[in-house]
Amino acid sequence: MGVNTEKKDPCGTVCLKYLLFMFNFTFWLAGGGVLAVGLWTLVKKSDYISLLSSRIYAISAYILCLAGVIVMITGVLGCCATFKERRRLLRVYFVLLLCIFLLEILAGVLAYIYYQQLSDELKNNLKNTMVNKYKQPDQDHITQAVDKLQQEFKCCGSNNSTDWNESVWVRAGESEMREVPDSCCKTQTDGCGRRVHPSNIYKVEGGCIVKLENFIMDHLKLIGAVGVGVACVQIVGMVFTCCLYRSLKAEPY
Repeated sequence: MGVNTEKKDPCGTVCLKYLLFMFNFTFWLAGGGVLAVGLWTLVKKSDYISLLSSRIYAISAYILCLAGVIVMITGVLGCCATFKERRRLLRVYFVLLLCIFLLEILAGVLAYIYYQQLSDELKNNLKNTMVNKYKQPDQDHITQAVDKLQQEFKCCGSNNSTDWNESVWVRAGESEMREVPDSCCKTQTDGCGRRVHPSNIYKVEGGCIVKLENFIMDHLKLIGAVGVGVACVQIVGMVFTCCLYRSLKAEPY
């Protein structure tokens, strides 16, 4: 009568394997979400990034993109390590989880730091950027960003429409009698910026500074929440990994 020598996993190990597999699948989806938030910031809102003197906002988005890619790769590696029961793979997986955890915490911290200094930066730099670089040579990206800002947020000027009186573009006579850019107009047509009247141009209290500040602050909250939120979820994955690793301690590599 033959002896059954097939090794069977303890019930606890099997449960850990399936829990870790479910975590990795969820983690992989979360990685896609993190990557999407980072790419959305860089692709859709890149014009506004050019209006900021600090690079922290962009760096936070780049960190999220990097973390998202690593998360998706790590999710696949985690599934392989779990079902192959390879302790070496589990160690690599744990180290990657730890690196992603640190990256996402860093993105969250940077977003929080920039959130604190954003208002001062905009007050000190946005007007200077708009009046000195709009429609100037080799500053097309600034011109496009300013026009998009004024149209999208229905505002005119950094603080108000009179800011454009100080514009290099207006004072040099390059505006063709326009007192403000056409992007200030409620109904944008060629040359509409020649008529500065509340019925024609946007008159928003606080100007574009308030609009842009509120937008970026809301987005910084999103970046910080995504980074810290996914990082906290990873703690669960690291705990599961440690438990599975210990359960395989006596087994061969």
